[in-house]
Amino acid sequence: MRAGFPLVLLTALFLSCGNAPEKHSASNSRYGGVFNLNETEALRSIFPLTLTQASSFRIMSQVYQGLVAFDPENLSVIPCIAEKWEVDATSTKYTFHLRQGVRFQDDPAFPDGKGRELNADDIIHCFNTICTQGPGDGTFWLFQDRVEGANSHYAASGNGQTPKEGVKGIERVDDQTVRITLLHPSPNFLQVIAHQGCWIWPKELITAYGEDPRTNAIGTGPFVLHEYAPSQVMVLERNPHYWGRDEHDDQLPYLDAVRITFNKEKKTEFEEFREGHVTALLELPVDRLRDLRDSVDATSGERHFVMRVMPSLTSQFYGFDIYHPPFNDQRVRRAFALAIDRQYLVDSVLGGMAAPAMHGIVAPGLQGYPYEEVPRIPFAPDNARKLMAEAGYPGGVGFPSIQMQLNADGFGYVQVAEALQTMLTRELNIPLSISVVPADRHYDQVDRGLVRFWREGWTADHPDPENFLALLYGKNAVLDSTLPASINKTRFNNQAFNNIFAKAMMTNDRVERLHQLALAEKIVMDEMPITPLYHEQAAYLMQPWVRGLHLNAIEYLDLCEVWFEKKEKPAP
Repeated sequence: MRAGFPLVLLTALFLSCGNAPEKHSASNSRYGGVFNLNETEALRSIFPLTLTQASSFRIMSQVYQGLVAFDPENLSVIPCIAEKWEVDATSTKYTFHLRQGVRFQDDPAFPDGKGRELNADDIIHCFNTICTQGPGDGTFWLFQDRVEGANSHYAASGNGQTPKEGVKGIERVDDQTVRITLLHPSPNFLQVIAHQGCWIWPKELITAYGEDPRTNAIGTGPFVLHEYAPSQVMVLERNPHYWGRDEHDDQLPYLDAVRITFNKEKKTEFEEFREGHVTALLELPVDRLRDLRDSVDATSGERHFVMRVMPSLTSQFYGFDIYHPPFNDQRVRRAFALAIDRQYLVDSVLGGMAAPAMHGIVAPGLQGYPYEEVPRIPFAPDNARKLMAEAGYPGGVGFPSIQMQLNADGFGYVQVAEALQTMLTRELNIPLSISVVPADRHYDQVDRGLVRFWREGWTADHPDPENFLALLYGKNAVLDSTLPASINKTRFNNQAFNNIFAKAMMTNDRVERLHQLALAEKIVMDEMPITPLYHEQAAYLMQPWVRGLHLNAIEYLDLCEVWFEKKEKPAP
């Protein structure tokens, strides 16, 4: 989630999967060690169906897995719980063959605390839950209008009545085989199946710990949740029954454990990293960028840290309450967008660690997407003032006092808000204040429609423009204002956009599909329910003894094959 730094620009940062070694080969020196992370934002959820934060995605991807996964280096789809699959000639039937010997992690939820072997019924149960009103609401959009029978199953599951027959298009062939039938070809369906909402968990998890487990997790991944004190510490230990093995046929993962702390202070986190107590920084402190420019000691030649940077599929933007004054007027929303100097934000506030969002919400870097078809958002303060006058606020006269609300635990959030406040008050002569609140409260108030102008961000769940535009799809909008929003926070519901987006989802031709998505994004940028600001860079700082850690554009973290070089021992 970060952007351009004139320092280094390297590869990727993520891994595979893992477990305790049973036998050793030439790679046996890789075993051992604790990987220490810090997240400045408390986790709102650790359960796949309600998991929306980038931080919880990074952490829980060590515990849970899906049928398929993203390769941590190039984000191609690779086998995971399913060792192989076939697609029929119509491109609508996907048959997945499960890997033998995959078992759920040991947990008191099972008899005698011993995890059982995963089978096809577990896949059916998890995918049916996605299509059932309740905990699966936040992930239903993955299968909505895509999987046969998903919509009707969801509609019939209201009032706690779950249809016994299950979703028609999700079938058990045998113990080790699952078939999914789509309504139409979907070119990115394998990417959808790799989404965290499709991670597999046992029904015993819900039976033992409730519909939305807050402090318990049971998956099939390389690490087991050993301890979790929310907002304080989480400890993941090596899974001794993990199915994954390396190229030497040694069992994965190499690490003994992963320890995550939740210190909100970026300065403290940075100092802990400099002292060797934090293994890697996954988010850079804006006010310490100058300290990162020299990674090699001038006297000894030793490397202080390793920095890796690459463009990220991330968008940072501000959302408008489009149903209440003053932002129910499209001219006001456009005026705000035109009064923002995005290049200044990137160069002077974020130290070059981002790219200005000049075309829209879809982050750059998606091959084949026609970004040029989406109109640019220029810095045009004169035009902004004209629009404000047309809306009835000449020179800002009569414009109500507005609060910009944000959380403070991300890269440059506060500094960007302060710069925006200066720009908007200077160019539009309006009363604008800043409200910085804890992340939990911020997101809760946004979901409940209590905020008029707020900071929002999105890192792609899978590398496809559809994933960004789904944030504005009308079918993902909760139109009842008494209920909390889910994925569509602005509750934007434009029929022209909806029609084009739905058509794109049913288009199998890649070029035409991307063209349709660009047309949909053009409508969004005309209506401006959000104002895009910038696209961050993914940037990691690692201790020099860390090996096997990859960086990628969606912040998918896999610590399965990470190990420590013994000659450079990490600090205790």
